[in-house]
Amino acid sequence: MPDFPWDSLAGARARAAQHPGGVVDLSIGTPVDDTPAVLSDALAAAGNAPGYPTALGTAALRTAAADWLQRRLGVRLADPLGSDPSVIPTVGSKELVALLPTLLGLRGGGTVVIPEVAYPTYEVGAVLAGLAVRRTDTPPDDAVGVVLVWLNSPGNPHGRVLTDDELRAWVRWGRAHGIPVVADECYVTLGWDVEPRSLLHPSVAGEDHTGLLAVHSLSKQSTAAGYRAGLLSGDPELVRRVWEVRRHLGLLVPTPVQAVMAAALADDAHVDAQRERYRARRERLAAAVRACGVRIEHSEAGLYLWVTRDEDCWTTIDWLAGQGIVAAPGSFYGPAGAQHVRLALTATDERIDAAVERLGG
Repeated sequence: MPDFPWDSLAGARARAAQHPGGVVDLSIGTPVDDTPAVLSDALAAAGNAPGYPTALGTAALRTAAADWLQRRLGVRLADPLGSDPSVIPTVGSKELVALLPTLLGLRGGGTVVIPEVAYPTYEVGAVLAGLAVRRTDTPPDDAVGVVLVWLNSPGNPHGRVLTDDELRAWVRWGRAHGIPVVADECYVTLGWDVEPRSLLHPSVAGEDHTGLLAVHSLSKQSTAAGYRAGLLSGDPELVRRVWEVRRHLGLLVPTPVQAVMAAALADDAHVDAQRERYRARRERLAAAVRACGVRIEHSEAGLYLWVTRDEDCWTTIDWLAGQGIVAAPGSFYGPAGAQHVRLALTATDERIDAAVERLGG
């Protein structure tokens, strides 16, 4: 297993802690705002749960998920209550990303394709399954040995959004070679300069979701990272394969959390309100970054600014730490990120304002 990347930030954190105004930690994208009442009320109401939860997900949750996908993303699932499920809940999205090759039975050889700049857990999942990793942002000329493709749009760390043509190219390639294509869409509701499109949208996938899966999460859009609430949807054959293994392993979303998910997915108001908080923080922080001569690349969606001073990322990390700011070095996300750092928008208004003041100083 690779080292846990954030452990290497200990020195930067120690230096930033010496700032008289305290640390502004923009390194990890963990939500800081209160969980909305619509979620906490649903949790309290469902607190009496003496029996085991279902790995498949309650009918109420699967129905709410299908409605949310249609309403917010324009995605029409196959019958979510059918014998072959088209959507199931997951214990957040990170465990699914890490375990998906194993859950799909891909252990023992082959290669997982991931983006050039990518969330580290895609590689961790391949390593756990004994698979190799190939980094590319375009469909390869050949498919020799490839067993799975990960897409990430909007991307973490850089906020890049794949165009419809790029998504369609991956769909054609995956189907031509019989290789599952999976889109991590955990930031899909957070488009700023462009409107992200789901891999499962009919203009991309066509009339069905053969060979395609999408991953979604309530962590960011519903300020619910502590609930560990995610979704897997798409090709019923692939979803069933994952579900069958998950129920054998006891990978179960607690029944009260499933009730919370159903309530959260049915309510757009709290999602829109949180989006506006992030929009305001993004505008203030981006203006300060540009004012001090640092370039922002991509970042058209998601919860991060992908910035560069055209130098080694650790040099930039040290410069920020001197101002009491901790960021994530781009090298965490692959060799192509070696001259970038990631600044998260998941900090309080007071801490974002502190960062703006320090960058302006």
